[in-house]
Parts: sequence; C-alpha cells; structure tokens
Amino acid sequence: MYMDLKIIKIKKSEDIQLVIGQAGFIKTVEDTHEALINSVPNIKFGLAFCESSGPCLVRHSGNDSDLEKLATSTALELACGHSFIILIKNAYPINVLNAIKNIPEVCNVYCATANDVEVVIAESEQGRGILGVIDGLKSKGIETAKDVKDRKEFLRKIGYKL
Repeated sequence: MYMDLKIIKIKKSEDIQLVIGQAGFIKTVEDTHEALINSVPNIKFGLAFCESSGPCLVRHSGNDSDLEKLATSTALELACGHSFIILIKNAYPINVLNAIKNIPEVCNVYCATANDVEVVIAESEQGRGILGVIDGLKSKGIETAKDVKDRKEFLRKIGYKL
C-alpha cells in the first residue's frame, strides 16, 4: 500500500467566493442547487460533486455557465470521493452556509471563503480524499485597538452589524 500527499491550488478570480465540502449521496447536486437558489436572490453559482462509486463521474449544476464549467473542471482536478465545490458570485458564503450544512447528505464543510485556497489531498491505491485546506495567508500578528475599531466599522459599513 502507498499514500501520496498532494496540494492542489484552486484557480479562481478574486470576485469568486467558494465552498468546499464533503457529502454522501448523488442527490447532493440537486439538493445543493435548490439550497443556493432558495438562499439568495440573484445568486450566481456553479457546483460540482465527485461521485465515488459506480461510474465515478463529476456531477454538476448551476445557473452561471462559466462558474459551472470552472467548478466542474476544479472538481475533476481534485477527484476526491464525495467532495463538492461551489463557486459563487453575487453572494457571500455566510449567506448560504447554513443552508448547505442543513442538506441531509452534507457531512463536512472544509472552507467557505473568497481567499486563495490550497486543498491538501491524500491519494492511495483506492482513491483520493481531502485531508484539509489551506485558506488564505499565515497570521502576521495580533490586532490592536485600532484594528478592532476598523473591524467593527467595516462590518457595519457592509451591513453585517448594526
């Protein structure tokens, strides 16, 4: 037996948000599509799910053909059993995350972010699995009182706090 570790960088533009997770059933694609559409008016998204039995296809859906194509090609590059990737515009992951986590077949959400992401993958003779993600950059220090003030002002400016 063997195991190789790989890191796959997700290729996307800065204006795309993403969610990467794991789910356990082929109906994930339809259920996730419905959850996204029902969460945010005018959301644009593409999603792809790596089937891990039978034909082992990348199943996909979306309402934006470019995002759907990118999600599909990214999922195929990851090729990790029962993993999914959702690429989003016109919404933030915070707007859809609870709806995604409430899908009965969703087991795990690895990340929900606009940051650059690297996916850490283990590959064995049987297949591939996601060990985790590297989401964004390494911490550089501890926030100061000014940083706290700036954070609070920013959240109010974008409408997430009163």
